[in-house]
Amino acid sequence: MAYSERPQKETTMSTLSLGLQLGYWGALAPGNAHVELAQEAERLGFDSVWTAESWGSDCFTPLAWIGAHTETIRLGTSVAQLSARTPAACAMATLSIDHLSGGRMTLGLGVSGPQVVEGWYGQPYSKPVTRTREYVDIIRKVLAREAPVTNDGEFYPLPYNGPGAWGMGKPLKSITHPLRADVPIFIGAEGPKNVTQTAEIADGWLPLYYSPYRQDVYADQLTAAKPGFEIAPTVLVNINDDMEQALYPVKAMLGFYIGGMGAAKRNFHKELMARMGYPEEADQIQKLFFEGKRDEAIAAVPSEFADEISLSGPKDRIKEKLKDWENSPVTSLLINGDINLLRTMAEIAI
Repeated sequence: MAYSERPQKETTMSTLSLGLQLGYWGALAPGNAHVELAQEAERLGFDSVWTAESWGSDCFTPLAWIGAHTETIRLGTSVAQLSARTPAACAMATLSIDHLSGGRMTLGLGVSGPQVVEGWYGQPYSKPVTRTREYVDIIRKVLAREAPVTNDGEFYPLPYNGPGAWGMGKPLKSITHPLRADVPIFIGAEGPKNVTQTAEIADGWLPLYYSPYRQDVYADQLTAAKPGFEIAPTVLVNINDDMEQALYPVKAMLGFYIGGMGAAKRNFHKELMARMGYPEEADQIQKLFFEGKRDEAIAAVPSEFADEISLSGPKDRIKEKLKDWENSPVTSLLINGDINLLRTMAEIAI
């Protein structure tokens, strides 16, 4: 199938909102640039702004700073890594930003991967689905503030009575009354079991990449989603009359994630690409990447796949493709770009 040809799905049309995905910082801090982008996004009618973390900047501090310089836009983490802090600490940061922002906080969570969890945080990457459920359950208990928080799970026992304990711990209830007991919790999930659980326990899902043309890939996993469940993928937008040039940044991202963001034996991004219909291509991308042939790995990314999960090409084509995203379960598109791109997308979509 040529990437200029898009199959159509007969589903109920949805109203898409736009979100600003700022991600995590690179080698240099962005200074005031992220605040200026968030302020412009708010002015343009964007629904939300999101910050992330990897192994550099954290996600909560920049989000609080942005919240102090905006008034109405929703504030979200996409994503806060579970291993970066205990669930109680995560709940504390969440209720603090929710208070300071007047109820604009959305907590996006993710388990990250074994390389980060074990290499950066020094924790075992075991039972990520079970650990996520336990983590979310504790946060909801903290925010509900109905009783002192206890948990008898295997990952975050409260009170702790394991090795080294003094035996003096007691269940506690947050001193601060949360502004909202029902702060929305989204989860960044890729694997089928994790996505299925996300639909069951969360208020929204943050796909790393999503194709509106392959809704069947996730359909069975989302059956437990409650009314109002949100789906907010990060979508690369590249406006360029030359399709190959427009698709190159998407291919570069996919080449890096599918080739190098994971081990040879286990790479969640590679496995997702295979489930989305490109198993042989995913194997080839990883093989080339591990051989040090990064340019060839990028070139091996199918144009069709890069096109499906992005908004690439001339402005009029992107406007037309937005209809396919509206004709899907997706509720918001999280995009990253400069002020000119934000203004163009607002003109097209809002």
